[in-house]
Amino acid sequence: MQSFIDIAKRLLPDFLQVLQKRYSILRYIGFMQPVGRRSLASSLGLTERVLRTEVEFLKDHNLIYSNNVGMSLTSEGKNLLEDLEELMRELKGFDVLEMELKHRLGIKKVIIVPGDSDESPMVKSELGKACAVCMKKLFIGKNIIAVTGGSTMAAVAERLSPEANDKEILFVPARGGVGEDVQNQANTICSKMAENSHAKHRVFYVPDQVSPNIYESLIREPGIHEVLKLIHSANIVVHGIGNAMTMAERRKSSPEILENLKAGKAVGEAFGYYFNEQGEIVHKVLTIGLQLENLISIPNVIAVAGGASKAKAIRAYMKQAPKSSILITDEGAAQRLLKG
Repeated sequence: MQSFIDIAKRLLPDFLQVLQKRYSILRYIGFMQPVGRRSLASSLGLTERVLRTEVEFLKDHNLIYSNNVGMSLTSEGKNLLEDLEELMRELKGFDVLEMELKHRLGIKKVIIVPGDSDESPMVKSELGKACAVCMKKLFIGKNIIAVTGGSTMAAVAERLSPEANDKEILFVPARGGVGEDVQNQANTICSKMAENSHAKHRVFYVPDQVSPNIYESLIREPGIHEVLKLIHSANIVVHGIGNAMTMAERRKSSPEILENLKAGKAVGEAFGYYFNEQGEIVHKVLTIGLQLENLISIPNVIAVAGGASKAKAIRAYMKQAPKSSILITDEGAAQRLLKG
């Protein structure tokens, strides 16, 4: 028997277009609230005239309300938005896309959220939410979660919420990060994750990249050695995937390294490793913390990255990623990955 969605697509195409439009409006209001009509129209790419009609409809049905600071969702609007999320996933065929991408990449699981992070900051927040939900499902009695830095990991931290008291949770930085933007350092993100989930965390104040001599000296320090033991005992790793040249520039890499990355056609980066499109390692930064080879022994490795511009980086890293990996990405990156 055909599903309601299949029937509606054939007999009520206008209904589905209206449904998608109103769902998008509710999503954006939920993300931006309180938000003014002009700002919302700009974000959605709608004229204020078209948006006004839709806003009046949503107000009449008690899904949104407005005051002098802007529009917000009512409790009914929030509940309806949650109910619509699964329906919209089916409408867009995400289950099929996730299964196909999982097999193409050869990993355990793929989770796709609507939209493209390159086009809307809301989508990065949705990636954070999806990762937070995924992490909660993996928590057992005792958990050590190793986390890398970056803006996507910061989005994950924002969406975590308190866990049950019977679960012991400790967040640790997966590697050193001193020298990066403080807000996106792994130490800061671990602290925020612990705060939002009412858990514990440890700090790891070592540089993101070091010389061999300094590396050998630092790992013998008792405090650093203790945190390294915790990091290598992690049962969950949560990390981002970067574009190679963006990450190299963020690390203030030397002109020689930048030239080597260009010559090696590096497209992606994770854990200080730079990969070309074939997944070959073209350069490695000496970092203190988790190494690529350590991931094989960790039961749950969650990679979070979105935006069509990240597709090459994601594909390159996934050629080296452990089979136990879970990829959380967005529609923009997923479609580009499948086309490639």
